[in-house]
Amino acid sequence: MSNVPPASLALQRLYHWETAAPTRVALTQPMGGAAVQDFTWAQVGEQVRRMAAYLQAQGWEPGSRVAILSKNCAWWLMSDLAIWMAGYVSVPLYPTLAHDTVRQILTHSEAKACFIGKLDGWEGMKPGVPEGMPCISYPLSPADAIKNYKGWDAICAGTQPLQGQPTRGADELATLIYTSGTTGMPKGVMHTFGNFAWALGAGIQRIAMNEQDRMLSYLPLAHVVERVLVEHGWLRTGMHVYFAESLDTFAADLQRARPTIFFSVPRLWVKFQQGIHHKMPEQKLQRLLSLPLIGGLVRRKVQKALGLDQCRVAAGGAAPMPLALLEWYSRLGLHINEGYGMTENLAVSHLTIPGKNQQGSVGPVYDGVEHRIDPQTGEVQMRSPALMLGYYKEPELSSATFTADGWLKTGDKGRIDAQGCLHITGRVKDLFKTAKGKYVAPAPIEDKLGAHEAVEACVVTGANLGQPLGIVMLGAEAAGQAADAGYRSKLEASLQQHLKQINVGLDPHEQLQCIVVVTTPWTVDNDLITPTFKVKRNRIEDVYAANYERWENSGKKVIWHNA
Repeated sequence: MSNVPPASLALQRLYHWETAAPTRVALTQPMGGAAVQDFTWAQVGEQVRRMAAYLQAQGWEPGSRVAILSKNCAWWLMSDLAIWMAGYVSVPLYPTLAHDTVRQILTHSEAKACFIGKLDGWEGMKPGVPEGMPCISYPLSPADAIKNYKGWDAICAGTQPLQGQPTRGADELATLIYTSGTTGMPKGVMHTFGNFAWALGAGIQRIAMNEQDRMLSYLPLAHVVERVLVEHGWLRTGMHVYFAESLDTFAADLQRARPTIFFSVPRLWVKFQQGIHHKMPEQKLQRLLSLPLIGGLVRRKVQKALGLDQCRVAAGGAAPMPLALLEWYSRLGLHINEGYGMTENLAVSHLTIPGKNQQGSVGPVYDGVEHRIDPQTGEVQMRSPALMLGYYKEPELSSATFTADGWLKTGDKGRIDAQGCLHITGRVKDLFKTAKGKYVAPAPIEDKLGAHEAVEACVVTGANLGQPLGIVMLGAEAAGQAADAGYRSKLEASLQQHLKQINVGLDPHEQLQCIVVVTTPWTVDNDLITPTFKVKRNRIEDVYAANYERWENSGKKVIWHNA
């Protein structure tokens, strides 16, 4: 990582802002009700230094792992910086994990301690924390954690700040990012300080960010995109980061922040769209948008209602963005850039270029990134200076993830068009063969299936069946109304029409036999989705495969499954 300037590394960025902008507000944290707490760069620096001194005083050997289990908040970011300043390696955990996974990660990483922060389901996670593990609570932690663990404020009040400017080299291990794990045990992806610095440098060349920008942090900081874009984007540019308080206050949190840069997953962009449709029917909205003067007023009004009237960069990723959704937002004046990446490359791989119509693709590679398609398998492979060191304690798995000449095997199938834009066409391992001997790539069909407004998540499956099946989980609102016979009948008719439209655009062997609506929600707790809302295909097969033949032979186009 000799090509990374030392001044761009995380801790050096903190020292820069401590000196260059000590009185500027760096973080805004909701404290309940309408109250917020602002932290200036000087206050961030002081609290980080005090916590770092406390951690260092524990006498753990350099490079020891320290975990963070919390929803996003100001103390999350300060904990990460304190861990680094003390000479240790941070291990973030998703704030929605089951206790078994919490224990797996804390044990596998050999974490010496854990910050227990703002959490909704702490009672369910608590059994996963090994007995005797030192823990530190935040001011917004659950009451039980505040009562039983050392508190952040008390530690800071009783500890003198660490002096000077301790540095960590570009090649030093910064963090273990445990993947959300669509199959099996999460893997600990090892990234260095230099990886993050290089990733930010490449990112800023594609999308300019500066100290005038504002971001709302709400997607889990344990996820690679939030970690790179928010945490390291904040450190690099000195922008102002706001935090969301809860799902119930999300609209108000957005209005408070009025972000200039906003990233979200497709699921939330769809929810925004549905919320607008509830207030104004689609036909009326499109009619108004088509009027010369009124259209501009309507666009601004809708953007303001979303809290995105100041947004100059809107982005989506983590799952495919349906083309119709991107086009709908473009008509609203919000041009969403779609990105592609993975934990293993710090999510810096591809991104559509602002101002260019590259919808339907994930854009070209970032500067400094190379990509290619494996001619045998169609797999997308890439390499860059932000590639992981490997998986923690998994040398064989690490080796298998790279080609002999050092390219990362993404596991995704794709094609590169004449403009150099990448189109993702499925997963290499997700392909399945029907009883007719034909291969089906489920991802493109799932994009179409998931476009129905009542559908929250879906899977296309059907190995060894005559035709594939579509299994869908309804969104909370639709699921709540489905008990009403009248609504259910209308929804069934709508899904039948949706199925017909999907099948028209598919090859005969790809056409769906039926849509199965499951009434049991897919959750992290029942292990059917990951913390980032990716469906676990192997678990879907375990739970539903015994029904496939019966569903296929039922003759129905929409089937309700209540188990």
